[in-house]
Amino acid sequence: MIRALWLLVLISSAAFADTRNVLLVIADDQGLDLGVYGNSVLRTPNLDQLAARGTLFTEAFATVSSCSPSRSVIYTGLYSHSNGMYGLAHDVHNQHLLPSVRTLPQILQAAGYRTALVGKKHILPDDALPFDEELAPERPGIRDVAFMAGEARKFMAKSADRPFLLIVGFSDPHRAEQNFGNTRTWPGVTPATYDPAKVVVPAHLPDLPEVRRDLADYYESVSRLDSAVGMLLEALRETGHSSDTLVIYLSDNGRAFPGAKTTLYDEGIHLPLIVSSPTQGKRGVRNDAMVSWIDIVPTILDWTRVSRTQPLPGRSILPILEQSDPPGWDRVFASHNFHEIQQYYPMRALRTREYEYIVNLAAPLEFPIAGDIASSPTWRAIEARPAVGLGARTTQAFLHRPPEELYDLRKDPAEVHNLAADPAHRAVLERMRAELTKFRSDTKDPWLPGQSAVFGHRDNH
Repeated sequence: MIRALWLLVLISSAAFADTRNVLLVIADDQGLDLGVYGNSVLRTPNLDQLAARGTLFTEAFATVSSCSPSRSVIYTGLYSHSNGMYGLAHDVHNQHLLPSVRTLPQILQAAGYRTALVGKKHILPDDALPFDEELAPERPGIRDVAFMAGEARKFMAKSADRPFLLIVGFSDPHRAEQNFGNTRTWPGVTPATYDPAKVVVPAHLPDLPEVRRDLADYYESVSRLDSAVGMLLEALRETGHSSDTLVIYLSDNGRAFPGAKTTLYDEGIHLPLIVSSPTQGKRGVRNDAMVSWIDIVPTILDWTRVSRTQPLPGRSILPILEQSDPPGWDRVFASHNFHEIQQYYPMRALRTREYEYIVNLAAPLEFPIAGDIASSPTWRAIEARPAVGLGARTTQAFLHRPPEELYDLRKDPAEVHNLAADPAHRAVLERMRAELTKFRSDTKDPWLPGQSAVFGHRDNH
């Protein structure tokens, strides 16, 4: 009996000798706003340092700019129209993953991994994400990043015998009822305040005093998030896991301002992604590959050497971590259905390096404004000045959209001049229309007639 137990210990030790842990950090509503992405005002030294020791992806995209649907893609490797998380999970919105869908914690647990979630989950049903531990569980408006980092450190410290998957879901820089959670001093964080006169006003917003003040508050929340990332990286070092842990940092969707969050325009889905692997030979890489959150699960499975349990449309980005411009990474797809349950506005999109093509499947409807944006100082300022608009786009154009949109991103990076009806771009439109239709068929988009919602599913009625 003793000999058998000793052999079991030896086998287990050998299985995990080459430990490959995962730390996945998810920001909440952060746009492409970091010092390392070129914002000279916003101070994010810890994330800049993470990029210096890993790979910064300059062309990384969420597949949907809404919290629960985007997180469902990160957890499953399936588009939200395939996995069933069509909209928000919390409160009355009550969207759920389909029963047949397997999630990252389920897959890695079966392979012997210890799993934990610190902070925000925002996915249903609960039994689809059976983490071994849920630490600092999601609470409305949680901003105590030092507490969250401390809970993460405790988990890292006791994970010496088995590899781990640790997901940290921050609330920053999501809007709070007041000031993005900036109404108090949080433990362990020195507040970084910003002069509204110096913030960078993105092209999708009007340059108004209210907007600048709103952006300054958003910046402060981003800096608090950066402090939290520094705490997590220090926890990895203190627990001896810097040399065996793949670190992935990303945001679920664009900043919570009109023209960004819940849209499929670049400001909604073009987001930060930093990946740092302990096995990288080349560091400080700026990688221009067009990658997507659909690639996160395949990347983690590749790193952990765990097989896929179902067909996945994405691919691992580990083989291109040390490259600047790898071939064959030149398009991404996006898919939105709901945000809040009453905010139905299904869209599909194809984004290449030159063009973005968007199909608005319910174009007669007015585009809905998310609740946190509708109550924001920015939106109230825009509503009070109807002639101002959203940057170069009029408010009416933002709210009332045609069935198809096509933008030449080289000439029109703000995506204002719709070329879908332009005869000179008919060939481009038809080519992208055909490619998007094939994507919808391949992913069994239930909004495409004749399709099934998930792989292998059939209606039994």
